Amino acid sequence: MPPEVDVVVIGAGVAGLVAARDLVAAGHTVAVLEARDRVGGRLLNAELPGGAPIELGGQWVGPGQTHVLSLISDLGLSLFPTYDSGGHIVELDGRLVKYSGRIPRVSPVLLADLGYGLWQLDRGGHSLPSPDRPLSGKAAELDAQTFESWITKNLRTERGKRYMRYITEAVFAAEPEELSTLWVSAFLAASGGADKLISTKGGAQQDRIVGGSQQIALKLAERLGDSVRLGSAVRGIDWDEDGVRVELADGSTVTGERAILAMPPVLCGKLRYTPELPGDRVQLTERMPMGRAIKINVVYDKPFWRGEGLSGQANSTSRAVGTVFDNTPQGGNPGVLVGFVEGRHADQAALLSPDERRRRNLDDLAAYFGPAASEPIEYLETDWTAEEFTGGCYGAFTGPSTLTQFGTALRKPIGPLHWAGSETARQSVGYMDGAVESGHRAAGEVAALLGKNVRETSEKSV
Repeated sequence: MPPEVDVVVIGAGVAGLVAARDLVAAGHTVAVLEARDRVGGRLLNAELPGGAPIELGGQWVGPGQTHVLSLISDLGLSLFPTYDSGGHIVELDGRLVKYSGRIPRVSPVLLADLGYGLWQLDRGGHSLPSPDRPLSGKAAELDAQTFESWITKNLRTERGKRYMRYITEAVFAAEPEELSTLWVSAFLAASGGADKLISTKGGAQQDRIVGGSQQIALKLAERLGDSVRLGSAVRGIDWDEDGVRVELADGSTVTGERAILAMPPVLCGKLRYTPELPGDRVQLTERMPMGRAIKINVVYDKPFWRGEGLSGQANSTSRAVGTVFDNTPQGGNPGVLVGFVEGRHADQAALLSPDERRRRNLDDLAAYFGPAASEPIEYLETDWTAEEFTGGCYGAFTGPSTLTQFGTALRKPIGPLHWAGSETARQSVGYMDGAVESGHRAAGEVAALLGKNVRETSEKSV
């Protein structure tokens, strides 16, 4: 019996939907299986009072993210800038400092220490392993140490070390002692450097998508039509040289010539495979946990901070809500502050009751912006670690020696199985841009092999 479709795509996040679109455009049939009752993966819109959209998941794009920017244009979507006017707030060692521009008025010694540390990370230009390129030399040396060890060795001031740990939480939603230094270095290299990652104007937080970021997935799914099957959680995959047989939670099956798994590695590792996957792939997925992040959107009648000459941007090396931006809709009302509780702070917050967590988070916002921040008209909270079919945010990472031993399995196809998702990207790892790039790559791999199979079958029939 012939397979139902040419390709089964597992996961209707951006990576899976992009791969499916590319394959359909190349003339292949697809089935996109999504466990949730929605598309988008780590992209999720909600509605504010008055009807304006707000993003509960990933939301920003920036210069140089060519894959996602091209897709946004293709889909007829547009951008608007993240609000960046006025003074910013930073809290170091319990002391609030207001500043304008890119750099706060702090000790030149601290700035020099941080600058040198970030330069050290950026100058290596390391990349994640590829299927045919195992690690050696300096890359393997970096992979053998935690990022905490690297910070201790390479930064000279205690304040500099604390701020670097804060940057780690803000970027990876994890702690430095959990991360391989090579993963950090490669992540930065794939994203254009540390400065671009932590900047608003000219950086990764520069722009937002009109209508909310989930519009990307919704428009892709609309074009794919009935090929996208929601509420279709996958439990196992039988595979051999003839194709794949995908078993769903309801007992039904979908068959195809090949499959693209467009999910975080840790979720790929939870599926049953017959036969079992090679040991390096199994070990890799077991050693790639997700970061932990709770995102809050706190809504006010108006963006009161703007009237006080503030941008709505705030950072702290000690508070649970360590990063804050103005997330007000394009129209200017209602006012919204978006805050992030990351890494160890998210672990601790998850143990609190929702009311206690809300109170503490509002206390942090009030410390930045005054008593008015304690009186929102609505409070939206999303704990991505508690999402069954996500497992955490912002993305996966590796600990020491994982990439050295098992990193070549990150993108390497296994029989008819191919891997996509932002963690497998070669550019903008962990970002929407990386998800798009990975979808294009996986679809290209599969399309080339399907074309080869068609040619071989035709030749045999002559």
